[in-house]
Amino acid sequence: MGVNETLGEYSDLFMLLAAMTYLVAFLGFAWDMASSSKTLKAVDQRAAALAEDARQTTSKVPSMAAGGQSAGTSHEGLTGPSDRVARIGSGRSSNVSDSVASQSMRYTGERRIAARVGVSITALAFVVHLAAVLARGIAADRVPWGNMYEFCTTGALVVAGIFLGALTRKDLRFLGTFVIGLVLIMLCAATIGFPTPVGNLIPALQSYWLVIHVSVAVIASALFTLTFAMSVLQLMQSRREAALAAGQAPGMTFMKRVPDAMSLESLAYRINAVGFVLWTFTLMAGAIWAEEAWGRYWGWDTKEVWTFVIWVVFAGYLHARATRGWTGTRAAWLCIVGYLCIIFNFAIVNVFFSGLHSYSGL
Repeated sequence: MGVNETLGEYSDLFMLLAAMTYLVAFLGFAWDMASSSKTLKAVDQRAAALAEDARQTTSKVPSMAAGGQSAGTSHEGLTGPSDRVARIGSGRSSNVSDSVASQSMRYTGERRIAARVGVSITALAFVVHLAAVLARGIAADRVPWGNMYEFCTTGALVVAGIFLGALTRKDLRFLGTFVIGLVLIMLCAATIGFPTPVGNLIPALQSYWLVIHVSVAVIASALFTLTFAMSVLQLMQSRREAALAAGQAPGMTFMKRVPDAMSLESLAYRINAVGFVLWTFTLMAGAIWAEEAWGRYWGWDTKEVWTFVIWVVFAGYLHARATRGWTGTRAAWLCIVGYLCIIFNFAIVNVFFSGLHSYSGL
């Protein structure tokens, strides 16, 4: 058995180990969400009981004679990142406010061991995943994104890497379940749906443009994966906020850990702007590569058309939000549509449509 075949087997083994480790991290983030729901529900019930006790107490206190002032009533609620409730009260109500505020501080400052474990295991999985991708590249003696299997596994690596890098700047652990879940789906799709042994590239792909064009496409797709997760959360948070505004029980208590819908949309918009620039470069670099390989910049190949469709959808998203006031759920849905176009371009066009870009390796 040659060295390349051995490295290829090690790559497959590391990929399987990385997937199993990501699964443990996913369970850690899921456990954090589940425990959050239970903890926050209990604290909310305690806060409601304190507020009710305050209302009953103040209703028995006669109006203050001095200054014509009366004892205030209390409107209390334990608030998380997505719940902003004004606190009003005096006298006995102020004591309740202090008690609720104290509980809120414990809520926002608790250790969240499950989330920390999830982040740590994600970092470990990323290292193993990186070893698998590097082993694949060394075994193939080229960059490891020459077919659907390699593109998918490398894309999953970039998604996990961007998520871990973002965690050093901003607490995005609330995305952990969704992002790591998507990474797991990508790895399962690669290993089950697109298994491809180590091999050489076809002549059309043996170009330095493979490094430039595809690497930028991978990064852009990874950014769009993150904003897809944020947009799904935004829709959930919007529904919850609407229920709160209507005075209904909102459910999904774990969403208190998540920023409000507008904050999610703003963050997704900024990341989509970066992803759009990268996708624009991907489209341009692909055209230059096509001219070098086939003697024309554009040939209306199925892959080229859908790459352009994706560009148009995200261009429309950025334009509509910036100039037409498309905020809220409409912006979220447009972002989701753009990501679904990416999935279609990758999983359907590559497999079921023939053309010059049929490099799936299947």
